Amino acid sequence: MAFRFKDLVIFEMANNHQGRLEHGLQIVEEMAGIAREYGIRAAVKLQYRDLETLIHPEFAQRTDVPHIPRFLATRLSWGEYQTLVAAIRDHGLTAVVTAFDEPSVEMALNHGADILKVASCSCLDWPLLETVARAGKPILCSTGGCRLADVDRIVTFLEHRQVADLALLHCVALYPTPDAQQHLGSMQRLMRRFPQWPIGYSGHEAPDNLRVVIAAVAMGARILERHVGLPSETVTLNAYSMNPQQTRRWVEEILAARSLCGDAEAEPTVAQAEIDSLRSLQRGVFARRAIRQGEPLEPGSVFFAMPCRNGQTAARDYTESLLAAQDYVPGEAIEQRRPVDSIQILRSVAHEAKGLLREAQIPVGPKYQVELSHHFGIESIRRCGAVMIDLFNREYCKKLIILLPGQSHPAHAHKAKEETFQLLYGEMEITVDGQSSLMRPGDTQLIRRGQYHAFSTRTGCVLEEISTTHVRGDSIYSDARIQRLDPIERKTVIQQW
Repeated sequence: MAFRFKDLVIFEMANNHQGRLEHGLQIVEEMAGIAREYGIRAAVKLQYRDLETLIHPEFAQRTDVPHIPRFLATRLSWGEYQTLVAAIRDHGLTAVVTAFDEPSVEMALNHGADILKVASCSCLDWPLLETVARAGKPILCSTGGCRLADVDRIVTFLEHRQVADLALLHCVALYPTPDAQQHLGSMQRLMRRFPQWPIGYSGHEAPDNLRVVIAAVAMGARILERHVGLPSETVTLNAYSMNPQQTRRWVEEILAARSLCGDAEAEPTVAQAEIDSLRSLQRGVFARRAIRQGEPLEPGSVFFAMPCRNGQTAARDYTESLLAAQDYVPGEAIEQRRPVDSIQILRSVAHEAKGLLREAQIPVGPKYQVELSHHFGIESIRRCGAVMIDLFNREYCKKLIILLPGQSHPAHAHKAKEETFQLLYGEMEITVDGQSSLMRPGDTQLIRRGQYHAFSTRTGCVLEEISTTHVRGDSIYSDARIQRLDPIERKTVIQQW
């Protein structure tokens, strides 16, 4: 199974080990304790540099070149780095390594790193990216200093190399980063541009600035990264690294923000207390005059007023097609429900299909025909069926096929039509001549004449079908029960939603 980046908190050690293994192990232990205390998915990130090859020999002894003296002064041996990785994993944390050169990538793999990180300064270093891509590990890529065109190039480069697990981190390489330079809204642009990859935030703000992480979570960041360290009598942290106490407050704000925001991909949970509170403000349906059993509850026969009592028909549930199930006297509360019928079922399915199109941001235009397939009856459409939007049908044909969460379409073949599917939204399992595969957005599947195919979805999906001319009655179903049905029995066609 591919590595999942969701809700990962990364504690970046960088050079805060101060070149001392024992100090680095203490940082790992502190961060592991915080992860256990708050029950979070956490990682510790190390920085690997092969200084013999990374630094030009003529500059190795210079003290006037930025960063080089610090890198040399805080150097650890490869064996010490391996000890740190082992300690990270022994504590149940994820080991992340930022590799700044090709030998460091090899060492990270030898040490058992779980994730490879590409730093902002390296994100357009194509030789290094080539090596990272070949490593076969999940990849985190910071995008500090990048324009959107640069990020496009990075993602394309890695996708062309079949990288299966990639995440992008919005980052500003100013240390510390002032609020006015955070540009957190850029994360949402990245989310729209790369919906298939998780987007996160790598921060360099001052350690007591908790506003930024709250905003990052609210913007939808799935991964959060900060520099951490452990001060002592001889160690003073830099202006953008957090001590353990600051790290705890940072994690507390993350959890509070996550709780406030909830899961954007899940259906909101509605508490019974909320339902009861709103119902106390809603209007109920009352008899305006004496009504006899069997009479239609026409607008002139009823009125709407609060309070709406338990068991009473609410204004939201009223429809003129309701018939009185009993006699009512003037002012009496109407207490009955519209029976669930095929029209209600089909209407609710159509509305949910429209909702999926809106979420997928797929416009269909003003001219189309909607076909609802219900192969085992309308009452079973949510289990087996589909919504098909016929956009045009000439020598070539185009349809959008929408499956609701948990819905499937049964195995069938076409005598005359050849078609190609492209998944536009969601995930879908497709089976062609007995061979199953999982389709993700952008994936295509050719269906030749006579090939039996079926598909289903756990999440809900939108599928584009391009085919030769659609001919009514061209489908052959492998299930004899469906094949015996007249097309009118298993399809409902409407001209508008």
